[in-house]
Amino acid sequence: MKKAKRIGMFVSAGMIMFFLAGCSRSTVTQNSSGIWDHYIIWNFIKAIQFLSRVFGNSYGWGIIVFTIIVRVILLPLMFYQTKSMRKTTELQPKLKKLQRKYSAKDTETQAKLREEQQKLYAEAGVNPVAGCLPILVQMPILLALYQAILRSQVLKTGSFLWMQLGDRDPYFVLPILAAIFTFATSKLSVMSQQEQNGMTAAMTYGMPAIILFSAISLPSALSLYWVITNAFSVGQTMLINNPFKINKEREEKQKAEKARKRALEKAKRKAYKSKKK
Repeated sequence: MKKAKRIGMFVSAGMIMFFLAGCSRSTVTQNSSGIWDHYIIWNFIKAIQFLSRVFGNSYGWGIIVFTIIVRVILLPLMFYQTKSMRKTTELQPKLKKLQRKYSAKDTETQAKLREEQQKLYAEAGVNPVAGCLPILVQMPILLALYQAILRSQVLKTGSFLWMQLGDRDPYFVLPILAAIFTFATSKLSVMSQQEQNGMTAAMTYGMPAIILFSAISLPSALSLYWVITNAFSVGQTMLINNPFKINKEREEKQKAEKARKRALEKAKRKAYKSKKK
């Protein structure tokens, strides 16, 4: 478990590094230098410009189509990550039971706890670190997409629907939609969890608020990106981590387990009566 925590810290540090690498707001052009700006951000910008020409010379449609393409490409990674995290979540009751059983802090007991935990993971076919690995691939790609829109003056020119892409949405429609889709994604994800805590609730309601107030003051091009990517996340959650389906399967499993126990108790009582006779 300590190894898993170390790897988790490494992943978190990597995510922070990627974020810091892309947090600059300077404009990116074909003359920009550096691996991140010249080879990644600039090529994302060119891809959006190409799609914009294909779809009616509209940068708005270019942003929409490229965002969807990127999210579809990342879908297999998201499926793998979600599946791994779901398996880990399902093991939490058993893991807590082991922690209560081996609660002593001496070296021998803690070694036994780690051994039993690894055994439990192996039996369930779960790698506790596997869920973190797809993030290392996803984060820089999603960040590059965000940065391509944020740091390109070209993509923020022109109009789309009722908006000027370089100006904020005058009617706040996109910021509100972005917040709604962010909340829907978080809420659907939380609904499938067996246990929840204060941090989960804070993220469920806090992130939509952050998105809303950020999008109100940012160019419509970025608000449009947030709406599309978060709307896609809602559909993605319903596809690969549908809480209604998961909870129904969980209830059916619990009912089957209760029925099995009742049948076993009934068989024991019947055997006992037969033996007594």
